[in-house]
Amino acid sequence: MNYRPLGRTGLSVSEIGLGCEAIMELDTAAAVEMLHAAVEAGVNFFDLFSPHPTMRDAFGQAMAGQREKFILQAHLCSAWIDGQYARTRDMDQVKAAFADLLSRLATDYVDVGMIHYIDQQEDFDLVFKGPVLAYAQELQSAGTIRHLGLSTHNPRIALLAAKTGLIDVIMFSSNPAYDILPPSEDINTLFDKASYEALDLLSHTDPERRELYSLCESQGVALTVMKPFGGGALLSAQSSPFGAAMTVAQCLYYCLTRPGVATVLSGARTLEELRESVAYCQLPQEEKDYTALLSSFPSRPFVDACMYCGHCAPCTAGIDIATVNKFADLCQAQGSVPETVRGHYAALSAKAGDCVACGACEPRCPFGVKIIEHMRKAQEIFGA
Repeated sequence: MNYRPLGRTGLSVSEIGLGCEAIMELDTAAAVEMLHAAVEAGVNFFDLFSPHPTMRDAFGQAMAGQREKFILQAHLCSAWIDGQYARTRDMDQVKAAFADLLSRLATDYVDVGMIHYIDQQEDFDLVFKGPVLAYAQELQSAGTIRHLGLSTHNPRIALLAAKTGLIDVIMFSSNPAYDILPPSEDINTLFDKASYEALDLLSHTDPERRELYSLCESQGVALTVMKPFGGGALLSAQSSPFGAAMTVAQCLYYCLTRPGVATVLSGARTLEELRESVAYCQLPQEEKDYTALLSSFPSRPFVDACMYCGHCAPCTAGIDIATVNKFADLCQAQGSVPETVRGHYAALSAKAGDCVACGACEPRCPFGVKIIEHMRKAQEIFGA
């Protein structure tokens, strides 16, 4: 297993994490077996959005005697009411649900306290100007929540959250299909095939999503990815909006090559599915590589945008082209040059200004990026 910093939190998390949605379908014994197998495989990051009592009990049993092996991303405002899941902003329900979580997990803290599921501006304002945020900060001050997070499917909301300076971790839905869609307050647009047929839809990442990835990378706000397979749609040519199937490894690699991403929460209904996801770290690069597929999708090939895949290498001048493009994109998305990015760029052994315009890289780019032009723009941004 490979590990990455969880943004600015100081925690180190497994690249492959485990979501809890599929675990809800298992009985307690099977769920505990799944969690133990995940830990044995090196997984240390787990999302607990669900308030399902059986699922929470299973986590409590699995963690017994080994709490330190579980970095928990657990959600506020997710409650079990009248025998079913409910998202709530009612503070009595919020507090009761969180108390139930700690009790069933047999722990006195969670590593990341996620404010659950904000996709609409009205809801964002309600949470951040009201008692939900105040309660979350109270828990954080007490050490019951170590770091504060928020979950959303809307990049516009995610950007607002990152810019508050209060949020350390954002749970965000990311994959090649969702990334070309403009922001929406309606989650159903992500799942509707008609959304991907718009004539003006981009054939690369939507600008606000690029800004989100860039901002999180530069500010140390960690992205934890949900829905990397688009609910399974991307794994089937029949259901994929692109008309071609990706593999599990390709989906994981796509997410892990987005700026700001710390871990991808892979759903697993069986031990076999879990093993397929965690095997990602041992796969050769050619089995992870998504570039040929994205650049040749039948319905909407990705073109003219750097995906940081590294196929342009090696550079005759020794430039790490993908990294230079990433730093330049960070600055262009934010309209400024953050000091952290400037420092990282300065540490590169070869700069954009070292480009000799030989053009050897451009035929190797799967996405038709005009690399020489990009290097000139990067030189203008950084002055070297």
